[in-house]
Amino acid sequence: MHSYIDYIVAFILSFAVAVLITPLVKKLAIKIGATDQPNKRKIHKDIMPRLGGLAIFIGVIAGFLYLKPHSMYMTEVVIGAVIIIIVGILDDRFTLPAKYKFLGQLVAAIVVASSGLLISKITVPFFGSVQLDYFSYPVTVIWIVAITNAINLIDGLDGLAAGVSSIAMTSILIMAIADSQIVVIALCTILIGSSLGFLVHNFYPAKIFMGDTGALFLGYSISIISMLGLFKNITLFSFIIPVIVLAVPIFDTIFAIIRRLLNKRNIAAPDKLHLHYCLVDLGFSHRSAVLVIYFFSACFGLSAIIFSNATLWLSLLILVILLIAIQFIAEIVGLIGMNRKPLINTFKRIMGMKPQKDN
Repeated sequence: MHSYIDYIVAFILSFAVAVLITPLVKKLAIKIGATDQPNKRKIHKDIMPRLGGLAIFIGVIAGFLYLKPHSMYMTEVVIGAVIIIIVGILDDRFTLPAKYKFLGQLVAAIVVASSGLLISKITVPFFGSVQLDYFSYPVTVIWIVAITNAINLIDGLDGLAAGVSSIAMTSILIMAIADSQIVVIALCTILIGSSLGFLVHNFYPAKIFMGDTGALFLGYSISIISMLGLFKNITLFSFIIPVIVLAVPIFDTIFAIIRRLLNKRNIAAPDKLHLHYCLVDLGFSHRSAVLVIYFFSACFGLSAIIFSNATLWLSLLILVILLIAIQFIAEIVGLIGMNRKPLINTFKRIMGMKPQKDN
C-alpha cells in the first residue's frame, strides 16, 4: 500500500526524467533520421524531430519501477506497451504503411485480452448490467485499437495530444481516488507526470514531436487504465463515462471516419479537416486552438466525474446539458467562420464537404 508521498515522488520522478531525457531523445531522432518533413497537410514549416514518445515511455518506466504497481494483468499490459512502442519507433523512423501499424496495435490488444482484462459487462439504465460473454474479446480489442488511434489522430498541433491525454488521465485519476483503485491511481500518476514533463518541450512552439511512438503509447495507456477503472465502475452509466472522458478524440475520430467514407477515401488517409485544423482555419492562433481544445477536454472530464456519482435523473440532466453545450459551441464556431446557417456549414466543414453559400 503506497502513501500519498509515494505517489508524489513517483509523479516528480516521471516528470523529471521526461524533462531531462527529451533533449537526448531529440538528438537521437535527428541522428537516426526520425524526423517529420513539412508538407501541405501539416502546419509546421521546418523539419522537426519526432520520436518524443520514447521520452514519455522512459519517464513512465522510471515511475513504474519506483511504485511497482501490481495487477494480475500487468505482464500482458507491459508486453502490449512494448509492442506499441516498437511499432511507434519503426513508424517514426521509416513511416510504416497503415496496415502494419494496425497489425501491431491488433497484436498488442489481443495480448491484453488474453490476460483476462476484458470489458465483460456494461451497465444500462432500467436494464441493469448486461453481460457481454463471448463478445467481451472483440469489444475489448476494438476499444484498445480505437482509443489508441483516437489519440494518434488528434496529434496535429504542438502540445495537443500530450495535453488532452493528461486532462483525460487526470479525470480518470480523480475517479480512481474516489473508488480507491490503487493500480489505476499509480498508472495515472506516472503517466500524467511523464506526459507533462514531455509537454515542457512539446508545447507551442514545440522543439520535438511525440510522433506515433508517443501518440500510440498514450492512446494505448488510456485505453488500459479506462478498462481497469471506468468499465469496472458500478454506476448507472458506466459504459458512457469513458466516452465522456475521451469525448474530444473519440468524436473527432468518428467524424474523420464518416468524412472519409462520404468522400470515398480510405479511412486511414490523412487530411487537414480535424477539429484542431478547423479551429486554426477559423482564425484561432496555434496556441489558442490548443487551449480551446484543452478547455473542451477539461469540461468533458469534469462532467464525467460528476456523472460517475450522480443519480439516474441527474445523469440524464447532465447528458442533456452536454448535448446542448456541444450544439451551442458548434453554432458559435460556425457563426464565426461562416456567418450564416452556422450549424449545417460547420457540420459540412467537418465532413469535408463544400459549405452552403449565402443567398
